[in-house]
Amino acid sequence: MQLSLKAALLAAAYTSSSVVSAFSDSSPFILLSTAELKATANHLDQLQTSTQIIEAAKDVLSSCPTEKYLIVSVPNLHAADVRDATDFKMPILKRAMGEKKLHDGLSVAEVVGQVSTGPLVDYIEATCLKTAGKKVNVELVELKHLPSLGGKDSEKRGEVLGDNDREIGRLLDNMDADFSVIILSDPNEFKAYEPDFVAPMHMDLKRMLEPDTIVGRAAEKNSTKRDTRPLFEKYQFFTPGVFMSLVVLIILLSILYAGLSALGSLQVSYGAFDKEMGPAAQKKNM
Repeated sequence: MQLSLKAALLAAAYTSSSVVSAFSDSSPFILLSTAELKATANHLDQLQTSTQIIEAAKDVLSSCPTEKYLIVSVPNLHAADVRDATDFKMPILKRAMGEKKLHDGLSVAEVVGQVSTGPLVDYIEATCLKTAGKKVNVELVELKHLPSLGGKDSEKRGEVLGDNDREIGRLLDNMDADFSVIILSDPNEFKAYEPDFVAPMHMDLKRMLEPDTIVGRAAEKNSTKRDTRPLFEKYQFFTPGVFMSLVVLIILLSILYAGLSALGSLQVSYGAFDKEMGPAAQKKNM
């Protein structure tokens, strides 16, 4: 049973690339235990939903086989990370699966959907307390979040995956002689794989996409943080043009004021407008 489960877990490595990419949103589920666990034929299906795998795990752990349980969550773990037989990205985990003291209780390469750790923890604690009348130790460990699969983050993903693999090895080394370990992905953020094509884009299609690109860049610029500076620090009211206009206006007003003041200071006697003092009267006197 142990060899058949391990072979089933790694069988997906020899499938065609089309089949592999068909389940790009799946994650693995691995249950190892120092106790010999009995798995039914339905548990050996290498493609299951999250609901099916939870029910299968409950069936396998219903007898409360060990005293201690370690649930390791590797967020965004992909099935391809543990099923490649030629380039196994988690060698420490692979070596642990091959140890004689650990038995494969339930190993599924493709689990579609979100597998949460909460229901498993609650079930193990309640079942062991009810069935065996004992309170077991359930330890939940969440490792580093893996970057997206494929694209520019491939190298970064490999580094984080190696760190998580070493951490799994350390956790297993610190476990007692009687334990069970579950490795799953919670949460997962799978995205559709988008390959990078080197072929040039058609010009008509490129012209169609250019407005969207411009709108996207404008949206990025508009998505900046809100400016909380005071009003007079945010905006420049006295620009050089406004300042020069004010100076010219002050000069013109000064000239206008001087002219009006000069006109207002003129004094003309009232006698200058009398008939006797006018030009006609002066001609008569001559």
